[in-house]
Amino acid sequence: QGIDRPSVYHAMVVIFLEFFAWGLLTTPMLTVLHETFPDHTFLKNGLIQSVKGFLSFLSAPLIGALSDAWGRKYFLLVTVFFTCAPIPLMRISPRWYFAMISVSGIFSVTFSVIFAYVADVTQEHERTTAYGLISATFAASLVTSPAIGAYLSTSYGDNLVVLVATLVSVVDICFILLAVPESLPEKMRPASRGACISWEQADPFASLKKVRKDSTVLPICITVFLSYLPEAGQYSSFFLYLRQVIGFGSASIAAFIAVVGVLSIIAQTVFLSILMRSIGNKNTVLLGLGFQILQLAWYGFGSQSWMMWAAGGVAAMSSITFPAISALVSRNAESDQQGVVQGIITGIRGLCNGLGPALYGFIFFLFHVELNELAPDQTLGKKAMQDPSDERTIIPGPPFLVGACIVLLAFLVALFIPEHSKASSTRKHSNSISGTLSNNVDRSSEEDVEPLLQDSSL
Repeated sequence: QGIDRPSVYHAMVVIFLEFFAWGLLTTPMLTVLHETFPDHTFLKNGLIQSVKGFLSFLSAPLIGALSDAWGRKYFLLVTVFFTCAPIPLMRISPRWYFAMISVSGIFSVTFSVIFAYVADVTQEHERTTAYGLISATFAASLVTSPAIGAYLSTSYGDNLVVLVATLVSVVDICFILLAVPESLPEKMRPASRGACISWEQADPFASLKKVRKDSTVLPICITVFLSYLPEAGQYSSFFLYLRQVIGFGSASIAAFIAVVGVLSIIAQTVFLSILMRSIGNKNTVLLGLGFQILQLAWYGFGSQSWMMWAAGGVAAMSSITFPAISALVSRNAESDQQGVVQGIITGIRGLCNGLGPALYGFIFFLFHVELNELAPDQTLGKKAMQDPSDERTIIPGPPFLVGACIVLLAFLVALFIPEHSKASSTRKHSNSISGTLSNNVDRSSEEDVEPLLQDSSL
C-alpha cells in the first residue's frame, strides 16, 4: 500500500536513487569503455546507445498506456529494475554489460511513468513546479555521486564502486515495493484491463501519426526531438571529450558535474518558477532553448578548461527547457491520458538517446577524435591543440556546433507552439454556444478537435 498518500516526494526519491547509482559509475564507465572498445570508442559507444534509444522509442507508448490502465507503481518497479539491471555486470563481464544496456532500453523509460505519477497527484497549476522539482532531483543525484565514485575508485577500486551502485539500486527497488503508494485512482482505470490496450496504443508509429494531425502537440514533439537529439549525444560522449580533448582528470570531471548539478538545481527550482510566472510557459521554453544554443556553441569552440566551466553554467540554465515542455504537454492532455502523452514524449527522447550518440560518435570518428592510451589524470589532447594545421585547433568540438544548429531549428519550431491549451479553449468555447446551435456546433467540433487530446484510445 505504500507509506502515506502518493506525493511528488515519492517520485523524487525514486529518481534520486536511480540516477545516484548511475552517477557513481561515471569514472568506472570511462575505464570500462576504454578497455572494452580501445578503437573508435566514441563511435562504438554511440552505436550501443542507439540500440538502447531505439528500443525505448518502441516501448515507451505501450508502457505509458499500460500505466494509465494498470497503475503507475507496477511500471515504476519494472522500469527501475531493468534500467539498473546492467550495473552488476560492469565488472563481471563488460561485454555482457554493454549488451544488457542495449536490451534494457525496452524498459528504460522511467521518466514517462514518473511524470504521469506527478500529474496524478498535482493540480494543473502545480505541475510546472513539480516537474521542475523532478528535474532538479535528477541533477541533485549527480552532484555528489560522480565525486564519491571517483574517490572510491581511486582508494578501493572499481569493484567496490559497482557494489555500492548495485546496493543503491536494490534500495530503490525496495523503496518502490514497500513505500511508494499507487497514484492512479481506481475509478480512473478501465473496468477491463485486457480490453483497453490495443496494438494501436503499443505502436509508436501510430502515435506519431496522431501527433502529426495535432496542431498543438506536433510542434511540441518536434521541439523535443530537435532539442534533445544533441543533448543525448552530448551526454553520451561529453565526459570522454573533456578527458580526451580538453584535458580534465577524474577529479575535475567529478567537480564539473557537481557544480553544473548545483546550478541546475537552482535553475529548475528558483528560476523556473519565476520565469513561468513572469514570462509564461512558452517563453520559458524559448529561453531555455536559447541558453542551449549558446552552451553548445561554447562547447564547440572552447579549447581551454575555463571555457568548459563557463559553458557549464549556461548549460545549467538550459536545463529549464524539459520541465517547462513536460508541463506544457501535461496541460494539453486529459487526466486519463497522462501516461500515454508522457510516454510519447519519453519515446521521442528515447529515439534521440539512440540517434544522438550515434550522430556524435560518427562526427568524432570523421574528425579522428579517439580515446588514447593515457592515464586518467594526465593532460589529454594538448598535442593536437598545439598543431596549427590540425582542424581541431579551429573547431575543437564539431559535434557540439552541429548540435547548436539543430537546437536553433528547435527554437524556430517552438515559436509556433500555442501558448494556451487548445483542449481547454475548445471546452470554454462550446459552453458559450447557445442551445439552439449546440447540435450543429458539436458535429463540427468533432471534425476539428485535436486527435491526440480527445482520442482516449491512443
